[in-house]
Amino acid sequence: MHATEIIGLIIAAAAAGAINAVAGGGTLVTFPVLLLFGTPPVIANATSTMALVFGTAGSMFGYRRHITAVKPWLTRFLPISLLGGLIGGILLTRTSNEFFGKLVPFLILFATILFLVQGAFRRLAGFNDSPGGVIRHQSIAGAVVFQFFVAIYGGYFGAGIGILMLASLGFIGLTNIYQMNTLKTVLGSLINLVAAIWFIAAGLIDWPRALIMTAGALTGYYLGAHYSQRISQRAVRAIITSVGFIISAVTFYKQFCR
Repeated sequence: MHATEIIGLIIAAAAAGAINAVAGGGTLVTFPVLLLFGTPPVIANATSTMALVFGTAGSMFGYRRHITAVKPWLTRFLPISLLGGLIGGILLTRTSNEFFGKLVPFLILFATILFLVQGAFRRLAGFNDSPGGVIRHQSIAGAVVFQFFVAIYGGYFGAGIGILMLASLGFIGLTNIYQMNTLKTVLGSLINLVAAIWFIAAGLIDWPRALIMTAGALTGYYLGAHYSQRISQRAVRAIITSVGFIISAVTFYKQFCR
């Protein structure tokens, strides 16, 4: 790798880590940058997952005080999340670079739109900062099934799963922002982890790039968590959305218009 690529990967991973710590959506940065430097689509997706998995796992430390409170929910959602993440990872390893390359524009567009409308998702789900809420037990079974498909998508591509999980948790009546973010963080980290383990076994990780990006991601997560109160989340979301639509348009052009 040239120095330009090393610096670019570090900056991209650091930005993704900071974005995930502040608002979510970091995959929309790391994945396209890997493509830019010539990494095949499937390898790029697996490597991006590997690079960010340590950072997301580390972010659980910030929610350690709320783990006890959400343990009953973890017992419901954890098994299905691990299974779905593994299935998504397996599906990716069964996908050719050519086919996945054609899917990329649609996946990026879907993730970007999901990121754009997350406010509507949160309002629709009744998400707020109040400490309590009425649990809608009749919705739990549906939420578990929904989480299974979220996990499959997370293992396969992953951008936007946090938004989907927050919406699902809101629909069943959870309203404590800290507990919801704890569940989202733990489940998302484990979905990425089980997919990353499968990618390692399948030999899909570009290790030099993954290690370089891991260092950048850890730095970004730390800085993002530390300075998150000083950053305008509206500005961050606007930048991510703009970049996502631009990347989607470029990949659509490359795949279908040339």
